[in-house]
Parts: sequence; structure tokens; C-alpha cells
Amino acid sequence: QVQLMESGGGLVQPGGSLRLSCAASGFTLDVQGIGWFRQAPGKEREGVSCISFVDSSTYYHDSVKGRFTISRDSAVNTVYLQMNSLKSEDTAVYYCATGDCWTGQAAAFDSWGQGTQVTVSS
Repeated sequence: QVQLMESGGGLVQPGGSLRLSCAASGFTLDVQGIGWFRQAPGKEREGVSCISFVDSSTYYHDSVKGRFTISRDSAVNTVYLQMNSLKSEDTAVYYCATGDCWTGQAAAFDSWGQGTQVTVSS
């Protein structure tokens, strides 16, 4: 079993930056990758980014390309999401989850964190 915990969310002005962290514990040996998802009120959960633990490939939703960067620190079992040039449309609860990046849909991801709120507002 893998346990995930997100942190780093908060309130930021448009154009600002936040860095989210996803710390993994438990049995992580077979984890294929970690993805970031977000869900805004009244909206379906959508994939934001993913990093493969197999080949280190990264993936991004078109809406965040050039603004967000996903990275991994294997030594501390943590995945980060650096978010720059934030927009009001980025406001959502952000979740990390274990799964295969190639699959790319939330239903195929196994272990989930509790989420961290990101609010972009002036």
C-alpha cells in the first residue's frame, strides 16, 4: 500500500507561483508513475501532469504547458509541481495519485492523496 500526501497549496495572485509537493510512503517499489490531477467546483477531475518512474518521461495538459513543471526527487520519494504564471482558471483542489502515465485517466490511478487547495485570485 502507498500513502500520498499533498502540500504547498494556498492563495496566490494571478501571475504568481506555487510549488506543490506529493510525498509518498509505504510500499513504493512497484509505482509506475505519479500524476497530478485537479478538480474545480462543478467540474470533472482532470489530469494536469504526470511523471513516469520507469523512464522519467513527463506529460502536461495543454492548458499548463510552458507554465507548470513536474519533477521527482527519488531520494525522498517526493514529486513536485512547480506552477508559474498562475491564472484564475487554475483554481482547484489538486491531487496526486499513483498510476501509469500512459493510461492518463483518473480511474486508472490507484492511491490518492487528500488534496491541497489552490486559489488564484486578486
